[in-house]
Amino acid sequence: MKNKFLKITIAASLLISVSSLNVACNDQTLEEKEYLGAFEGENFFRNEQECFFALVGVYDPLRKYAGGFENMVTFFNAASDDFYAGGGSATDGAGIQGASNFQINANTMPASYWRDYYQGIARANTLILRAPSADMADATKNRFISEAKVLRSLYYFDLVRMFGNIPLILKPFSATDDFYNVPQASKAAVYAQIESDILAAIPNLPMTVSGDQRGRLTQGAAKALLGKIYLFDNKKAEAAAQLADVNGTPGGTSQYGYKLVANYADLFKSAPITEANDPYKFSTESIIEVMHTNKANSDWSFWGQGNDEGNSICIMTAPRSYNRKSTDAPDIVSGWAFDVITTDLYNFMQNDPRRDATILNMNLLKQQNKADYSPAYMDTGYFFNKFMPTKDKVTNLPGASELNYRQNYILIRLADTYLMEAEALNGSGSRAQALLDAVRARVGLASVPVSLQAIKDERRRELVGEGHRFFDLVRWGDAPSKLSSKGFIAGKNEVMPIPYTELSGTILKQNPGY
Repeated sequence: MKNKFLKITIAASLLISVSSLNVACNDQTLEEKEYLGAFEGENFFRNEQECFFALVGVYDPLRKYAGGFENMVTFFNAASDDFYAGGGSATDGAGIQGASNFQINANTMPASYWRDYYQGIARANTLILRAPSADMADATKNRFISEAKVLRSLYYFDLVRMFGNIPLILKPFSATDDFYNVPQASKAAVYAQIESDILAAIPNLPMTVSGDQRGRLTQGAAKALLGKIYLFDNKKAEAAAQLADVNGTPGGTSQYGYKLVANYADLFKSAPITEANDPYKFSTESIIEVMHTNKANSDWSFWGQGNDEGNSICIMTAPRSYNRKSTDAPDIVSGWAFDVITTDLYNFMQNDPRRDATILNMNLLKQQNKADYSPAYMDTGYFFNKFMPTKDKVTNLPGASELNYRQNYILIRLADTYLMEAEALNGSGSRAQALLDAVRARVGLASVPVSLQAIKDERRRELVGEGHRFFDLVRWGDAPSKLSSKGFIAGKNEVMPIPYTELSGTILKQNPGY
């Protein structure tokens, strides 16, 4: 069983290893399972507690967005027109460098972008199959299954956006299945499946959650995700309907309790590590939020193995060898200088109230003799400020400080859904105008006439560095013109190459041009 696709999918489908923090599926062959203290699926899922452990495992791959070196946000930021890969050199992280200059190939494309989501899908498949037989209340059972279906849909959505035609696997593999000959499904088939799954799941999800339930999916979260999926599937009327239900009256409080936060910069703050609770997490603007913590004491021995719980964007995007010379300068922890901001974006953000919350201007700090740093690869002097690690955020628990930043990542927030709905309305009409106005008014900007171009510009300013820009450009058909200077080739670079390890020994076909 040498093929990676085979190993990962079987192991994730049939083996569940339970820990106090999460449910982790082993990247091991079936022959090795008896040595790992794992539970076979047939002997698990007996009651609510076991099903809940399994559900936590389905949520676990959400950390892919901001956790580990191979995280979604820094990778696809680098692929956009707003960032360069940065880092120490042109060879510092072959994957992120290749994403930035569009020289990526099947050997340099990190396999984790394929593997981690298929692990989550396999865990969801097993829960969906096994939970109906568990001894627990029907309402709880239906909620667990619905959460698993929405998460599976999210993982497939990211896979289809990244890789195009992918295998559509909806049940656990058994030992008699033909693992090597799993076909690729069309994009249309994937979209049809995930859209129908979310529609079926919504009624079984709660309207809102609170307390230790925060972070779990709600009806509003599922509808926001469905609206986004419809938008990418070019079903604008359906997208607008779902997003309108999420958004409510622009600028007001929706039926799900969503409301734009008053201060834009608060979206990207986190409390000092000495505070037990972080009041900036799960704000009224947050719709789907990925949790990070320092309580797992993440360390280098298992970094990148899916077990670290911290936000890696923080250390990755801070300037190298930062030297604070004045108390007027931010007290930053030196980082690795990935995702440096382009001069084009800095110029685009001039006179925008969101600029300083978004961009750390080291050129200015250095000119004023308030701070210094060591320029790294593709340096512009402009750094991504939304996840900037300051010294008061450094963990006070064991583990590597670099791997234990607890700032959460917001996958979908209300300003995003406002602008998606305005786009789904074709950038015209009074409601589209009101949605655009609400986003601008929050930061003190006057109204501008609504149009698709105005919405595109507002998305670029509002959502800088949150992992959306590359996919936006592809959806709009703007990637060839906006990214040509970075090496983007139309008809090829809209998707990434399928990692070589996932092709070997299977009938999967590589994407065109790779």
